[in-house]
Amino acid sequence: MKDVCVRDVWTARDLAELGRVLGEAGVGLEGGGMWEGVARYLVDDGAAARAALLAAGFMRVEVSDVEVVPLDVDEPGALGRLVAGLVSSGADLVAQYSDHGNRKVLVMRDSGEQRAAAP
Repeated sequence: MKDVCVRDVWTARDLAELGRVLGEAGVGLEGGGMWEGVARYLVDDGAAARAALLAAGFMRVEVSDVEVVPLDVDEPGALGRLVAGLVSSGADLVAQYSDHGNRKVLVMRDSGEQRAAAP
């Protein structure tokens, strides 16, 4: 699984285009969302997602490795304990979101090589 980060996605129209492009490329989304100009989605094939988005004119696309971990969503404080463990290990957390299976998707600076498109 890979995290696809697309910057400069500001409007519903931008997001619709992103979804259309990935759908036509056969790339399914397993979790994620869009916040303040940044869309992040969990996908099986990061290379296919990146290639399709770049071909469609999205210029700021990054693909990163992720850690996908179970989290007891009914247990108060579970996220805090999970992230505290990351902090104590020295990991640099860049983003966190949930997938469709209620697992936490962790994008860490040291989790793998990032490939970014130059503007």
